[in-house]
Amino acid sequence: MKLITNGPVSRYFAETLALLFFPGAKFPREGDDSGVCVELSVTEEDTQVCGRASIGTPEGNYVASYTVPPDTAAHLSREMRCKTAAGGAMLLAGGQYSGATPPWGMLTGVRPVSMVLNMLDRETSPRAVVQRLCREFFCQEDKARLAVETACNTRPLITEDVQRMCSVYIAIPFCPSRCAYCSFVSFTSARLLSLIPEYLSRLCAQVRSVFDTIRRLGLTVATVYIGGGTPTILDAGQLDTLLATVGECWDVSRLQEFTLEAGRPDTINGTKLAVCARRGVTRISVNPQTLSDEVLASIGRKHTAADFYRAYQDARDSGIRDINVDLIAGLPGESRECFVRSLDRVLSLAPENLTVHTFYVKRGAALTREARELYRIRDEETTAAVSASVAAARRAGYAPYYLYRQKNTAANLENTGYMMPGHPCLYNIYMMEEIHSIFGAGASAMTKLVSHSGDRKNILRLPEKKYPYEYLSEWNTGGRGERLYATAADFYKNSGEMKKHL
Repeated sequence: MKLITNGPVSRYFAETLALLFFPGAKFPREGDDSGVCVELSVTEEDTQVCGRASIGTPEGNYVASYTVPPDTAAHLSREMRCKTAAGGAMLLAGGQYSGATPPWGMLTGVRPVSMVLNMLDRETSPRAVVQRLCREFFCQEDKARLAVETACNTRPLITEDVQRMCSVYIAIPFCPSRCAYCSFVSFTSARLLSLIPEYLSRLCAQVRSVFDTIRRLGLTVATVYIGGGTPTILDAGQLDTLLATVGECWDVSRLQEFTLEAGRPDTINGTKLAVCARRGVTRISVNPQTLSDEVLASIGRKHTAADFYRAYQDARDSGIRDINVDLIAGLPGESRECFVRSLDRVLSLAPENLTVHTFYVKRGAALTREARELYRIRDEETTAAVSASVAAARRAGYAPYYLYRQKNTAANLENTGYMMPGHPCLYNIYMMEEIHSIFGAGASAMTKLVSHSGDRKNILRLPEKKYPYEYLSEWNTGGRGERLYATAADFYKNSGEMKKHL
């Protein structure tokens, strides 16, 4: 795609707007031969700010202008006035081209709830925030209400005490097989699975090092989350070793929450769940994605709906406090009716958490080429499925507590976590809203240091090696724990209010 910007409009912002209508597009500075040209400009005259967008394609040209209303412009910064002008023009022109407009308007970021939380601190009422999202960011009202409702449910859980704590993420990047849509770093070949014993040994050593760093920094651990991949690819003995290591490092009874994302029903059994319960796990995920055996087979899942029901009952029988179930709306070959049947069956089980993801494929997934058409905004089946999930969850007594978005998601929709009253996944909130530091252990994990100084948030990301064999080879260099402590200590010493921890 050829992209031309003129005036005070950020090229990066222009690219994110173009991706709403042309998912996966590239933006070379020269030599593009796609036949598509997008031009976006902003002009300022006195107090008036006007955006103009032109989309040229082999099928035709689509042109639109948008002037920011004076009453809106009056309370916006110059940067936001220019963004609003550019966004409004692009959405109008894109709507002509595609026949639809993005439900989240010009909100292209991963964390719309973060912005809403900030707005709630300044506005007089949640309704006023809904109106602003619709007026200034061109959100559809149902999405604006969902974001505000989620923020209102999240807000009481974000306290000053929580901001001074931290959480730990432990990665098990292995799966029994690879789902066709998967974009996570996970490994399934026999050669890579053979690394698990050595990986577990190194991982436990790093877990000890991470908790030692946390104690030396004077921090308190709020939550521990073991994710994947599929953590229950570990056998019962290996799982016990990992969970026991966490218990040796920290009194897990003091945690607000201890999650193990079991994930695939075909890896879950009563023996493993008994280990989890004995070692203090308080939350577990059992994720079928759909309860259609036909769709499960088509996306490369090696389990059936019956396997899910068996695993779910095992999880319930284990006595673990909270169970989460994941579903994906918009899977290839799954109609709205099929998705709703899965949703109704899951809701009838009354899990404490329900997470509804919108189908999303990255370049590395096997379905990328075949699923490209699902990226389009005019995807009535996926839109209807997601809308049905919101309505059904509310009827069943669930409330949204966690929401995020990804580029190239089908129909430009969102991923939402729902909770029964009093049962949020706190780790999800702390991680997504960047409430406090998350210390990562394991291949592909990310340590994200967060500190708060007044209204300012400071963030430093420290990624682990992506692949298990890289992660294992790095241990030969030594000094990992001391490097993490030194980096974190320096970060906190320069972060104002966090100095008290040192």
